[in-house]
Amino acid sequence: MQNNIQGVAFDLDGTLYPNYRLNIRLLPFIIKEWRLLAAFGKARNFIRKEQTENKSIFPHADFYTYQAEITAKFLSAKTEIIKEKIDRLMYRGWEPLFKKVKVYKGARDLLDELHKSGFKLGLLSDFPPERKLEYMDIDNCWDSVLCSETCGALKPHSVSFIELAKEMSLPPENILYVGNSYSYDVEGAAAVGMKTAWLKPLPCSCPGKKSPVPDFSFTSYRQLYKFLLL
Repeated sequence: MQNNIQGVAFDLDGTLYPNYRLNIRLLPFIIKEWRLLAAFGKARNFIRKEQTENKSIFPHADFYTYQAEITAKFLSAKTEIIKEKIDRLMYRGWEPLFKKVKVYKGARDLLDELHKSGFKLGLLSDFPPERKLEYMDIDNCWDSVLCSETCGALKPHSVSFIELAKEMSLPPENILYVGNSYSYDVEGAAAVGMKTAWLKPLPCSCPGKKSPVPDFSFTSYRQLYKFLLL
């Protein structure tokens, strides 16, 4: 197996499928609920910054309530109302859209071949992934599926990457983590000792000199297939 890799773990959104395929279907929601979406994005940026500056409060015991509380502050609304709206309109509301979202060309073939070749397969997403995987017909590929939010923090916080390694029953150094976000996926996985494969956006800016260098960078799943299996 390539470079002592015994398990391969993936991010979901933007990694196993291109974001534009979802964003096109989200346009009606974006137009109607732009204020909620903007506040939600600000809240998650705030939480990620806080994870770096105030590590003592993470992992958070009730992440979803905390996230709703921060979002509600940006909207001058009640936390319980915003929490219900996020769950109903975004978490559960977006999931059926994945019935028409197709994975990247070659992604499903790679998952099947990795499984046949004896690799353990894991998935770690910042959003609840289970129903999305079911709708995209890739729910039967995995040994471990995790959501960082249920671990109490967003990527790149180390807690969910460490938990993923435990769930996969492998040392972090024997796992290759595949993701499209350099700051969330590559830096987060590398910080706990995982090897990393970066699905590079085109065009993209190169990481700084002091940033961790991905073990492999690719622009198509055929390239990742060759790296792991040929």
